[in-house]
Amino acid sequence: MTRYPRDLAGHGPTPPDARWPGGARIAVSFVLNYEEGGENNILHGDPASEAFLSEIVGAAPWPGQRHWNMESNYEYGARAGFWRLHRLFTGAGIPLTVYGVTSALARSPEQLIAMQQAEWEVASHGMKWVEHKDMPPEEERAVMEEAIALHEELTGARPTGWYTGRCSMQTVDLAGELGFDWVSDAIDDDLPHWRETSGGHQLVIPYTMDANDMRFATPQGFNSGDQFFAYLKDTFDCLYAEGEAGAPKMMSVGMHCRILGRPGRVQALRRFIDYIQAQPHVWCARRIDIARHWAATHPPQVQALRPSLMPRDAFVEAFGGIYEHSAWIAEGAHGLELGPPHDRAPGLWHALARIFRRASPEARLKVLQAHPDLAGKLAAAQRLTEDSTAEQASAGLDALTDAERSRFEALNDAYTAKFGFPFIIAVRDHDKAGILAAFETRLAHDQETEFAEACQQVERIAWHRLSGLLPGG
Repeated sequence: MTRYPRDLAGHGPTPPDARWPGGARIAVSFVLNYEEGGENNILHGDPASEAFLSEIVGAAPWPGQRHWNMESNYEYGARAGFWRLHRLFTGAGIPLTVYGVTSALARSPEQLIAMQQAEWEVASHGMKWVEHKDMPPEEERAVMEEAIALHEELTGARPTGWYTGRCSMQTVDLAGELGFDWVSDAIDDDLPHWRETSGGHQLVIPYTMDANDMRFATPQGFNSGDQFFAYLKDTFDCLYAEGEAGAPKMMSVGMHCRILGRPGRVQALRRFIDYIQAQPHVWCARRIDIARHWAATHPPQVQALRPSLMPRDAFVEAFGGIYEHSAWIAEGAHGLELGPPHDRAPGLWHALARIFRRASPEARLKVLQAHPDLAGKLAAAQRLTEDSTAEQASAGLDALTDAERSRFEALNDAYTAKFGFPFIIAVRDHDKAGILAAFETRLAHDQETEFAEACQQVERIAWHRLSGLLPGG
């Protein structure tokens, strides 16, 4: 038995209706990363200079040395870029979320005051803008707690949101334990979602690495403002159209003072803001606003049955009857690599079907033979399984006329005599007339064709049974 922790299912093919305020077709979240003064620097106790996200092509860390050009590049963000972006957004009346590196905020009091006076949300971006990937959990937790304490000292309030960026595998779970309204260390969806942590249910508001000015400073990224504007517009247009079609999403736009605050780039952002403000039903929101809305509209749901977490005996008890009188299929499925996708009906159906399909023809024949005749003697004697009883009743097979019953009995006898197993059909897909028509058609099949068809029908019956037990069906 192995368990795979990654959730590759998410909201599934039909995401929840976000129900954004005012009937908005899209929520747009502008995020400003404030990192200037919190980057790698020997002045900050780091072993080398910064080398990430700057104008310096091919930059590398300078161990034990300060890097004048790198520092100057970051200083531009604080000295000029921030104020250019501040004027743009306050002039447009659009609120921001700031991912504030705490040590950077401490070194930029005027910028912090301006953020708060504009009623921007100031979330925590960690104590320093450095890698967390090599930190043991206890060290990372201590660093996060230090950032929270200093953030409260600087802003007068505890941060309600968290984004590390250069995160570890345990960052999101630690954030859940530390009690944030939202965490954004994920780029896995176009809608918020809940993640279970040891601290309970943590709301994740996914971020973006594509609609992000960081791509001006990376290979295969944007090299002009026109490219940036076109990408933002295309992203917006796609998500806006999905919202018009009844499936509203959210769009994040990632910004950095030292990158997008440059005059050759900010005009592209200005054009994008003008574009979206000309469209109706657009909600430009801080992430805390999105978090509060989502928590009120889509609170976390506790799923009663979580197949991937169930011990073997409980799993077999719950799903051993999905394939009629064939608990060995559930026993085999429990030993597969299961994970969050298998907590939904399609995923568990697929796991069970894998065991059925890999079985020998003799074993699959026994599964077919375990099914009852339609409207046969077991039904008359009320000896069907609960599932089979409900299924046959759904097609009206529990209320046959004498003539209909005689017809079913004759067809059952002819079919079983020819193929060696009962006629099997997913009755929830048919009415009585359709079942009788399928009976006539399939009696003309050869053995190989009908065996394959009967196996497909068994899988279809399993689909219906799981659809009533698990989400996603």
